[in-house]
Amino acid sequence: MAFDIDIGFASQAGRKPLNEDFCAAMLPSAGQEDMGSIVAIADGVSAGGMGREAAQTTVTSVVRDYFGTPETWDTTVALDRIIAAQNTWLCGINRRRQPATGLTTLTALVLRGHSYTLAHVGDTRCYLVREGRATQLTQDHVVNHPDFKHQLLRSVGAQDHLVVDYVQGDLQVGDVFILLTDGVHGEVPAKRLPEYLAGHDAREASQKLVDQALAKGSHDNVSAIVVRVRGLLEATLADASRMAQHLPIPPRLKVGDTLDGLVMTHLVADSGINVLYQMRDPATQVLYALKTLNTARAHDQEERAMLAHEAWLGARMQSSRGADHWVSVHARLPNGRERSAFYVLYDWHGGETLQQILERQPRVAAEAALGYAMQALKALARLHRQGVVHRDIKPANLHLGDDGVLRVLDLGVALSGREPAAMRALHAGTPSYVNPEQWGFRGKGEAAGAEGAQEQLPNAQSDLFALGVTLYQLLTGKLPYGEVLPYQVGRYHRDPTPPSRHNPEVPIWLNHVVLKAVALDQRQRFETAEEFLLALERGASRALHAPHGTPLIQRDPSFVWKLATGTLGLINLLLVYWLLFLPK
Repeated sequence: MAFDIDIGFASQAGRKPLNEDFCAAMLPSAGQEDMGSIVAIADGVSAGGMGREAAQTTVTSVVRDYFGTPETWDTTVALDRIIAAQNTWLCGINRRRQPATGLTTLTALVLRGHSYTLAHVGDTRCYLVREGRATQLTQDHVVNHPDFKHQLLRSVGAQDHLVVDYVQGDLQVGDVFILLTDGVHGEVPAKRLPEYLAGHDAREASQKLVDQALAKGSHDNVSAIVVRVRGLLEATLADASRMAQHLPIPPRLKVGDTLDGLVMTHLVADSGINVLYQMRDPATQVLYALKTLNTARAHDQEERAMLAHEAWLGARMQSSRGADHWVSVHARLPNGRERSAFYVLYDWHGGETLQQILERQPRVAAEAALGYAMQALKALARLHRQGVVHRDIKPANLHLGDDGVLRVLDLGVALSGREPAAMRALHAGTPSYVNPEQWGFRGKGEAAGAEGAQEQLPNAQSDLFALGVTLYQLLTGKLPYGEVLPYQVGRYHRDPTPPSRHNPEVPIWLNHVVLKAVALDQRQRFETAEEFLLALERGASRALHAPHGTPLIQRDPSFVWKLATGTLGLINLLLVYWLLFLPK
């Protein structure tokens, strides 16, 4: 379940012969936890006699159909489509029956991730009780006159074009939402709502509200829903995206500057797009890494969306098994303060990246390199099982902590299936670690040259190839296909030199594993991280065979044309020589 919530409701006809109120709640089924939970309440209009049916069908449609909408839709979009469809259906019925008979109010609440979304039409109400104070979130759509306060200005089924009010906000543990029909909120004052919640669970509190309204002399149907938030789990992508679009980018920080109670101690990196700071909490002296956009990119909505996706994906990996290999993301500030700007806050880990290790020494001992690769593969296995492709595995993004744990950094260009379209279109990754297929090299025996060859989208094998290049570099201090500078195209005109040629300490079995990982032909490479990891774990006990060399025609499809051109040129030279110099 997306939340730890307590839901209770009560509904009675009261002094009326028929109860035309209707309320319902629905929790997500397995696999739909990211959709959150939904509750709804409606008060059917008595005039015409079909108010009960209108309220029941509207609430039922909203709570059931909500879970049939795509997860990628914003909650307001999903609710708006469903409510509009129900309104159109009711309007069609009401056009055949004059005066209109099937009209209803509606207040629907969705709790999703770390936020709530409220859809409202009519005079049912929703209150938020936080820290002992009740706040009305909805506005009654009624005539502003004491004698006509029950005359609705908006209702579901009244007009073809229905205007729905939407309210969104952040959730906190301990929040209580109260949804009431006018039979209750007309008799129970808002300031007393917290009193009826104290010491009661949601079901008891809702019943107490209904009983109190009847005791005060309510002449209408009385209904109440109480939703108490007892615990929040991971934020959704919608939460991160909403924060990204609404909060400002922090100004350029200098050492000693404070942001939301955290003190900047060091500028770690500035790529021109993203900025990374080391921050310290002065109360606990704990260090954090703060990643945000460069101020020059403050108005770039696509960059904001990409950083929001990174924050959501980091939190998702953190909540999964094998989370030790990922840096923890703080959706909420550890000091309890509210964010004043948009940024991602990570735990800070002492240690260094594998790139920093390589800068100190030409290569790494085979046993150490093997350990690093095995830890990285465990992290990638978990990542790929989640349907995510990292796209930028390299020594600089593999961090060895002081605790000996290797952590994968930087999910900034990762593909999850829910990334922004602009990110998906990027030819991301560091060129020297990009697999041949992304440059258009097919390597499948097809005579297709680099020019005009279709690039293949990154997949799990792309990450495994990049890790193979990383392992090759750790063992030898060199890159298997040489360094490729930005904006160059990868060159794959030869098979890599076996690592043991550069480093005699590399065993032959490891030679074979590394060469398989970085083979030109993707059919010869490892298909999954688990397969790659198993080969390293077995080692010499069940050594792999050396991969076959790639034929020249496959490495360089233009070789045939080069050879034909050279041969024809030589024949032409011989003919010229024969015509000019040989006796006739």
